[in-house]
Amino acid sequence: MADEKAEQAEQAAQEVKNTVTITDSGPCKKKIEIEIPESKIRDILDKKYKDLKRDAVLPGFRKGRAPMRLLEKRFAMDISKQAKLELMVEAADAAIKEAKLDTLGDPDIDHEKVELPASGPMKFEFEVEVRPEFELPELDGIAIQKPKVEVTDEMVEAELAAMRRRAGVWTPKDKPVELDDQIVADVTLTVEGQPDVDKRDNIEIYVRKTGFVAGIPVEDLDQLLNGAANGDTRKTTVEIPATYFDENYRGKKVDVEIAVKEVKVMEPAEMNEEFFERFNVAGLDELKERIRERMEYRAEQEARAAMSDQVYAYLRDKVNFELPDTIVASQSLAILQRQYSNLLMRGLSREQVDEQMDQLRASSEQQAKEQLKMFFIMDKLAEKLEVSATEEEINSHIAYIASLRGRRPEKMREELVRDGSLSQFIVNVREQKCIEKILEKAKISDVEPKTEKPAKKADDQTSDIEAERKKTESKRTKKKEE
Repeated sequence: MADEKAEQAEQAAQEVKNTVTITDSGPCKKKIEIEIPESKIRDILDKKYKDLKRDAVLPGFRKGRAPMRLLEKRFAMDISKQAKLELMVEAADAAIKEAKLDTLGDPDIDHEKVELPASGPMKFEFEVEVRPEFELPELDGIAIQKPKVEVTDEMVEAELAAMRRRAGVWTPKDKPVELDDQIVADVTLTVEGQPDVDKRDNIEIYVRKTGFVAGIPVEDLDQLLNGAANGDTRKTTVEIPATYFDENYRGKKVDVEIAVKEVKVMEPAEMNEEFFERFNVAGLDELKERIRERMEYRAEQEARAAMSDQVYAYLRDKVNFELPDTIVASQSLAILQRQYSNLLMRGLSREQVDEQMDQLRASSEQQAKEQLKMFFIMDKLAEKLEVSATEEEINSHIAYIASLRGRRPEKMREELVRDGSLSQFIVNVREQKCIEKILEKAKISDVEPKTEKPAKKADDQTSDIEAERKKTESKRTKKKEE
C-alpha cells in the first residue's frame, strides 16, 4: 500500500509542468523563459538528501545514521547546485523538444546567474539559435543552359604546362618578387586588442592576389610584395571579417610586417623519362591523349557543375531569409568543409582546391552568408525530395576523387575523416542527388561555352608587337618590289 502511494506521488510530481514562454529575439534566435514550480524543486531536493542520507558516512555516525540537519548543514551548497543544474538542463531540453525547435548548437545558458530559491518557483531564461524558416520555390521546369563540351589542343597544352609546374620545384632566384612566386619571410603580427606580438620565422608565402600570411588573409598581396627583394620589409594593415573562421582574428585589425629573406620561382619539371614514368605513360603522345580524355571527362563534369550552379542561383534568388553574423561565424568551419568537399567532388586538382579554399577563407561576410544560406536551403530540399546518400554512393565518389589524385580510396577516406570533411562530404553527395532530381525536370538548352580572352603577359605583348612590325616591313618590301 505504501509503495502504491509512493508511486502515485511520483507520477503526480511528474505531471507537474514547467511554465515555458518562447518568443523571437532576432533572426534565427529564440528566447526561452522557464519557470520551474516549487514542488519540483522540493521533490528533487528531497530525493537527493534521501540518497545522501543512505550513503553518507560522517564521523561518529554509522552509514545511513547521520541526522538530516547535519547533512543539510554540511552539504546544502553542493546539493542545491546539483539540483539546480539538473532542473535547468532537464527543463531546457524538454522545452526545446516540446516546441520542436531545430536548434544550432547548444543553448546559451549562464548557470552562474541563476539561484535556487529557498521558496517559490525558480525562473531562468536563455537564447538559442535555430534554423531559419522559409518556403522552397517551384522546382519543376527551371530554365537551364548547358555549355557545349569542347577540348582544344591549346587546352591540352595548358594542362600539360600546369602538370609540369605541379611536378616542379621551388628554386631561389636573384630577381625581385613577381606574381606566383614564393617567398620565405619572417612575419610579425600585431593583433588589435592583444598586448603580445606574434612573431613567426621562415614562413613560406605564396604570392597571389589574395594570399595568406601566417593565417592572415591579405588582399592584393601580389601588389604589396611586387618588386620586393631579399632583405626588404613590407607592411600592411588587414581588417578581418566578423565571420572569419579563426576566432582569434575575427572582426579585428591586424598589422602585418613581412621581412623577405628569400625569393623563389617555380621551375617546371622537365619532360624526361622520369616525368613520363610518374604518370605511367610511354611518352609525350600517350600523355597528351590521357590528358585529353581526362579533360573531356572533366569538361562534361564542369558542364554539369555549370548547370548545378544555375540551380543554386535559382534557389538563392527565390529564397530569402536573414542570417546574423553570430550564426555565420559559429558555422564558419562547416562552411569551409562544405566548400572543400564540393571542390573535391568537381575533380579539381589539389592546386586549384588550395587556391579556391584560400579565397574562401578570406571571403567577405556576404559570401560566407551565401554559403551558409545555401546549406540550409539544400538541407530542406533533401528532406522534401526524400533524398539520402547510400554508403555505396559515398564510396564511389571517394574512389573517383582518389583516382584523380593518384591515391588509394581507403587512404582518401582516412584523410577525409582526419580533417573532419567526411560528414560534410556525405551531405554534398546528398545535395548532388537533389540537383540531379531537379535537372531531370528542368528545361535544358545547349549553348556555346563562354570564353574569356586572357590578359596578355608582357612577353606575349612584346611578341605581338614584333610580329606586327615584321608584318608591316614585309608589306613595305613587297610594295617596293612591285
